[in-house]
Amino acid sequence: MANALLTPDLLRRLEQFQLLARRRAKSSAKGERRSRARGQSVEFADYRNYTAGDDFRYLDWNLFGRLEKLFLKLYEEERELPVSIFLDASESMTFGTPRKFDFARQVAAAVGYVALCGFDRVSVVAFPDAVGEGAVRGALRSVRSRKSALPFFQNLSQLTAQGTASLNESLRRGALMARQAGLAIVLTDFLDPAGYEAGLTALIGRGFHVSAVQILSPEEVNPTSFGDLRLIDSETGSRQEITFGRYRLSAYQQTVQNFCQRLREFCQSRGINFFTATSDTALEQLLLRQLREAEVWG
Repeated sequence: MANALLTPDLLRRLEQFQLLARRRAKSSAKGERRSRARGQSVEFADYRNYTAGDDFRYLDWNLFGRLEKLFLKLYEEERELPVSIFLDASESMTFGTPRKFDFARQVAAAVGYVALCGFDRVSVVAFPDAVGEGAVRGALRSVRSRKSALPFFQNLSQLTAQGTASLNESLRRGALMARQAGLAIVLTDFLDPAGYEAGLTALIGRGFHVSAVQILSPEEVNPTSFGDLRLIDSETGSRQEITFGRYRLSAYQQTVQNFCQRLREFCQSRGINFFTATSDTALEQLLLRQLREAEVWG
């Protein structure tokens, strides 16, 4: 399967995985996930007393022979798992070499492919809204079946990063608009002045099982520019002139580490899987090691 996001070798390895949901699927559409609903699959769930009008085909006649009472066999119905991928497509994600947005799209492609191979429903929620991308973004809102993987990759490749985003508002709106809660994968740098707490809390409150992937550029972790600098906010256009000497590097790095640690602690205290990676991280390191060890998939 040719695509510009994932190599054929990585695709073959991803096909061996399945997303591991701690909560059983609640979707109304049939799939390959066990749910609490009772249906007509081959997976036996329980018995209940027979009542008038029940289908005789599900009576347990062996049990009737022993107890002389009619019991109906209940089976566990298989449902699909809704997977929502919240993809930060704001202008700030274009920073870095490689760009943070390119790495984020690759992770989104990998998560989506694993879900599609498992017959789950995938929705990519890219934020903020972008002019001229309505059709592409609409096509990514509800994708099913493995045969949809190639157009899924093509639509992901056509997304661009532009504009100013509110992380909290985007996650809150996505939580409210979701038809069913399931897995939520949040791909962003989390560098929003308004914070991230309200948005992640909204997903948890809606019932999502959340995994957060913080993506930073190598330059944001270990800057290489020093001296008198003029910094321009890529989203707001605001400018600030600073003097950044090498003697300040350790203090800057400590600030970055403290921010990431607070984010990690916030996520862990609320049962959110948290991962951090720079945009030059080997994709296999995150996908085949970190996510697997955390039992996001297996």
